[in-house]
Amino acid sequence: MEAMVKITAQEVNKLRQATGAGMMDCKKALVEAEGDFDKAIEVLRKKGQKVAAKRADRESSEGAAIAKVNADNTVGVAIVLGCETDFVGKNENFVKLANDLAEAAINFDSKEAFLASDFEGMTVADKLIEQTGVIGEKLDLKAFEKLEAAYVGFYVHINKIAALVGLSSNVDNADVLVKDIAMQVASMGATTLSYKDFDPAFIASETEARIAVIEKDNEELARLGKTLKNVPQFISMAQLTPEVMAKAEADAKAQLAAEGKPEQIWDRILPGKMDRFVSDNTTLDQEQCLLDQKFIKDENKTVADYVKTYGDVEVSAFKRVTLG
Repeated sequence: MEAMVKITAQEVNKLRQATGAGMMDCKKALVEAEGDFDKAIEVLRKKGQKVAAKRADRESSEGAAIAKVNADNTVGVAIVLGCETDFVGKNENFVKLANDLAEAAINFDSKEAFLASDFEGMTVADKLIEQTGVIGEKLDLKAFEKLEAAYVGFYVHINKIAALVGLSSNVDNADVLVKDIAMQVASMGATTLSYKDFDPAFIASETEARIAVIEKDNEELARLGKTLKNVPQFISMAQLTPEVMAKAEADAKAQLAAEGKPEQIWDRILPGKMDRFVSDNTTLDQEQCLLDQKFIKDENKTVADYVKTYGDVEVSAFKRVTLG
């Protein structure tokens, strides 16, 4: 067959540029297709299908997390393109593919719609199969998140974590604010915006579980003669009702009286004690609620405090994708 059909270097290079396949694979595909460019692409795709079938049970736990926003910063998308090894995940061509896919993904509202869409003359799903044959590893669109807001920004941490953040308005220096908050999301892994989003049943269950863990730890600490951990009564601001706060203040005053502190200086001491009470009893919020977390660039502020410094703007939503 190769003797009957002359394949030029230009044709091989054209197919290579279109598919990313190696030179020998491209030449073999063109020979098999008797020089027909479209048929050669189909040959490479079928090779990818065979490789994909063989590697279907492999774990695609490596890859690249990528985020993109549109030109006017009102729509953002974050994806994870998975592969099998860190070596491929850092490969220049693989990262370019992930970036190209993310650029295209901005125009779609779901992973399913995106996979079925056209990409370089084939569906995205078929492109992943084709590239599985080219690269030799299972490729998989592991995550797809889209966010729309008055202003959207993003942060990507070494292609391992990508975060999108939406603001309620486009304020001065919105790009700085949104990147700082996206870095917070990427770094601290919040799961929701505010404690107000928690279901009461979840809070109750989590409170019981956390107290049980601390009490178990204290048994071991007591056995070792070490200082015991504080056992909180609560774990979320949602539990700190006016009645709870009033009792906490009364208890703090009683403690000050027992310590013999003059009543005229209580007003200087009480705010710190109440802040400590709130901090000790809102651990769930601090871990999982973005606005209630300590701001990574200034731990004397919460994220909500930091956002307020930009004026009349709120964080309306966020998304986070990560490898693994």
